[in-house]
Parts: sequence; C-alpha cells; structure tokens
Amino acid sequence: MIALRQLKRVPQNHQIIIEVPDTIDENQMMEVILLFKTLPKNTKADKIAQLKNSQSDALFLQDLQAMNDHFSDIDTEEWQ
Repeated sequence: MIALRQLKRVPQNHQIIIEVPDTIDENQMMEVILLFKTLPKNTKADKIAQLKNSQSDALFLQDLQAMNDHFSDIDTEEWQ
C-alpha cells in the first residue's frame, strides 16, 4: 500500500484535483478520504489569552508539577 498526503485549500468552486504520481499504474484502485481541519486561532491576542488561561488549567498545572518533580533531583546537583 502506498500512502500519499496532499494538503489543499478549498477553492471558490469547491473542486479539488488530486495529483497521482506517474509510478502508479493506470486504472489502479485507490481510496480517497477527505479530512477537514479547523483553522487554529493564531493571533497574538489569542496566544496571550491561552497563556493567561493556562494559569488556572488544572491539567496543565498537574503536568507542570509532574515535570518539576521529575527533575527535582537534578536541580539540587551542583554544576561544574
């Protein structure tokens, strides 16, 4: 099985063309699956809001504490 991934934006006419490599035989059966991604919010204001929200996010704080605990022994060692 050959897997081929192509990322495309939906054009105004809502039609896309799939490029098939020349190494694939003509009339070969293929399965096409469309996965639609939601566009992330990447504005500076959104990033700042996410950082502010992380201060009260229980799961994030637990992960942060776990990492801190994991490296606590190393933090007490002297650097040479």
